[in-house]
Order: sequence, then structure tokens, then C-alpha cells
Amino acid sequence: MDAFYASVEQRDDPSLKGKPVIVGSPPTQRGVVCAASYEARKFGVHSAMPSATAGRLCPEGIFVRPRMDCYRSESRHIMQIMTGLGATVEQMSIDEAYLDLSVICQGEDIDASLEKSRPMAQALKQRIKAERQLTATIGNSSNKLQAKNASDHQKPDGLTLITDKEKVQFLRPLTVRSLYGIGKVTEQTLSRAGIATIGDLQDYAGDLRALVGSFGPKLKQFAFGEDDRPLEIGDEIKSISNEETFLKDTDDRKILRKCLREQAADISLRLKRRRLGAYTVQVKVRYSDFTTLTRQFSVEEPIAEAADIYRLGCFLLGRENLVSRPLRLLGLGVSNLREESGQQLAFL
Repeated sequence: MDAFYASVEQRDDPSLKGKPVIVGSPPTQRGVVCAASYEARKFGVHSAMPSATAGRLCPEGIFVRPRMDCYRSESRHIMQIMTGLGATVEQMSIDEAYLDLSVICQGEDIDASLEKSRPMAQALKQRIKAERQLTATIGNSSNKLQAKNASDHQKPDGLTLITDKEKVQFLRPLTVRSLYGIGKVTEQTLSRAGIATIGDLQDYAGDLRALVGSFGPKLKQFAFGEDDRPLEIGDEIKSISNEETFLKDTDDRKILRKCLREQAADISLRLKRRRLGAYTVQVKVRYSDFTTLTRQFSVEEPIAEAADIYRLGCFLLGRENLVSRPLRLLGLGVSNLREESGQQLAFL
């Protein structure tokens, strides 16, 4: 989906269309940017940026409080549209998914199959636009790596098909960061070896293991557009969490308890929607100097009730003496998730 959170806000409030919308806390308060419209991105605004910085970069930016429940609901509608195609779907995030159309679109060879799938991609875009009044950008190719690169090619509202014959040449001018598994550190390592583009990787005659270790052979395959990663089917999630940055550092127990109760209620609701229980509870605190601590412990049987999650969060804060000074941020989370058993709580 294109600038998903901001696009939902622009759809729901037509006065925001064409304007630099920044979803997040206002620049006068502590907080970060959740999302930015394409109009705001032109000023250098991006997600996870401090709101104050976004305000300086984009003085005309319109800050909108995030409505996560609304975005999650919208995501469910869009995912339902995609599953209706009869494809196998792997949802990657709230606004992104892979679709495998292999069973539906079979031609004489790979590229013929891809051409058969093009009308379905166009129809999917049109249906999302008609039913949800939002635009999507679709990348169409023979594997995950290439589909992702194609989807980044013509944003917003784009559709790019990369055939198997074209894939090597398509990749050549792209930066190495375009490849799955390459982060900032690996990019710097490759840069020191004179490798800046994927074309440089394709032409590199040395053993990449000397630069990136055991990732070398796989990286070489990626550079030529080869990717055998299958879709990971299922709705499994690894953790659920919630956190709040306070307008003013606080160690007021009433404020902290209220915050924990609200976080526990949100986490409990999300667990129950998925019929999950959690074996591990975690708290996270951040102080005024940005020192961040996390503490966790596990229970023998999974929990999902807000009261249990809240009580254990309070227990951790007290046991670890984490409120020894005012907090800038307080977070609560659960992990090690399984299908809920409904049995009694027991400590390990």
C-alpha cells in the first residue's frame, strides 16, 4: 500500500489530500513520526523520525494523531480482497504481502506465466481503488526478491513486471541495499571493497565470503535475481507490545499504573482476537538520558487476561526497581506465543 497510514487519513479527510500529512505526535510534544504522505516525504520526513525534527523539515506539515485501530481494520479489508483471488498469501506487515499465483497462472515457461498474471495484478489494483479508495503499488516477478524490487520501482500507484529474461539487467544499477539481507554495516563493508551497485556484485570476481562470511554465496545468488525462499504461510506472530512516551518524564505511580492497565488491555484484546496466550511478559523503560532497559520473565502456562498481564508488568517494575527515577517511556509486551490453553498461571 502507498503511504498507508497517511493515505487513510487523506481518504477520510478530503481536506488533507495533496498536503504534507505527518502521522504522529505534534512537533511541540515528545514523540516520533509513524508515517508520512508523499508530499511530506519530499521534505525528508520519514517514519521513526522525532516529531520535532519533522516539524523543522516540513513547517507546513499537518500532524495527525495515529489511529491504529482504523489502520488495522483497513488492513483486514485489503487482505480479504487479496485472499479472494485464490492466491497463496503471506502477509508481511499491516500494509504489505506476497501473493503466489503459480497455481492460477501457468504458461509455457516462467515469463509466459508472469504475463498471464499481469491482468490479475491490474484487477487487484483497480478493486482496491474502487472498494477502499486507496492506491497500491504491485511488483510482479518470479520470486520474492524480484517482486519486492519491482514494487519499489514505480511508487505510488505503480505496476512493474520483471521477466526472468530481464531480471539480471534490471538489478544492475540498483544499490546493494536493494538486496534482501543487506543492512547499513554490510553496505559499508561492500563499499570499502568498491562494491556500490548490484552490478558491481555481479561483476565481482573474488570470494564474497571474505567480505560477508557465510552470507557470500547467497548474496551472489541474490545479485543475479535468484531467490528460492518460499512463502511462509500462516498467521504466526512472535510478539505483541505497546509503549508510550510521556509528555513529561514521570515517576508518578498513578500515571504509570494507568498506562500499564491500558497497555495490558490492548495486548489482551489482540491476543484474544488471535486466540493466543503468552508465556513471556516484558517491560521496557527509558529514562531522560535515553538509557533503555528491558526486563522479562516467563510463566509455565500461557496468559491472555489483561489483569494477569498488568499484574505481572507491575511485578517486574517493582522487582527490578525500574522506577528509581522518572521515566520518559514505558512499554509492556508479551512474547513466546502459543494457542491459549486457559489453564492456571504458574511462575517459573
